Amino acid sequence: MIVKEDFDSLVAATPRTDGTDRRSFLKTALGTGFAAAAMPVIAQTAIKTDTTGLTAGEVTVTVKGQKVPVYRAQPEGKTNLPVVLVVSEIFGVHEHIADVARRFAKQGYLALAPDLFVRQGNPGAYPSIAEVMKEVVSKVPDGQVMGDLDAVVAWAKDNGGNVDKLGITGFCWGGRITWLYSAHNPKVKAGVAWYGRLVGDRSELTPEHPVDIAANLKVPVLGLYGAKDQGITLDTVDKMKAELAKGGSKSEFVVYQNSGHAFHADYRPSYVEADAKDGWQRCLVWFKDHGVA
Repeated sequence: MIVKEDFDSLVAATPRTDGTDRRSFLKTALGTGFAAAAMPVIAQTAIKTDTTGLTAGEVTVTVKGQKVPVYRAQPEGKTNLPVVLVVSEIFGVHEHIADVARRFAKQGYLALAPDLFVRQGNPGAYPSIAEVMKEVVSKVPDGQVMGDLDAVVAWAKDNGGNVDKLGITGFCWGGRITWLYSAHNPKVKAGVAWYGRLVGDRSELTPEHPVDIAANLKVPVLGLYGAKDQGITLDTVDKMKAELAKGGSKSEFVVYQNSGHAFHADYRPSYVEADAKDGWQRCLVWFKDHGVA
């Protein structure tokens, strides 16, 4: 099932006519290249964070016999590090998501971005958003995602991470997962959800959505959303706020009036530099204020 809110947002944020050779952007290693469906890539605006002073690259976490690749970035030679899970868009763990992990590592975090689509397929293999949604994302059970993230947290605990200082952040599809995992794992200290879907149809694979868990959510989550988002509309943000208020949640929203969907994605035309930078600083402060840093 293609979820309408995600599809509309992504189509609106991703122009489809630019003549780019999509295949030239595809690479096989985790954290490199870009998915074909994410084209066009605007290389001149993409932020590139180096690995100086970092240990960065792919590690593997095994979950019930399944090897799950994880892009890891952390300060070189350091232990007892605060941990942040970085959850990707529907396009998977490509260059931008790896770069976000390195940005967190430069701030002193052990940042981990798992390939949560590994069982269902490679988003990079499909040329359109509709195909990525149909062939990969719509087949991913929320329960599987929660289990994979639990396993990544366990790996972090055994490999230099201090999971008493655990945070999670995610973008688009990963924004929705940020809300859900914050409800799933009580050890999470704080979450930052970037334009993640809040409502939707329930199914066997997606039995709950953020609005369904909001009233009982104990973990403070910062929601960063765009007023011009054509798929994740402000009325759904209002619904989420109302449900959060029922439980006295300390979660907050920031709605950027000049932004639509994917305003943090600095490699895409949807990027809004001022709002992306403001959101990033708010993210860092949120984690620091809630015991993640």
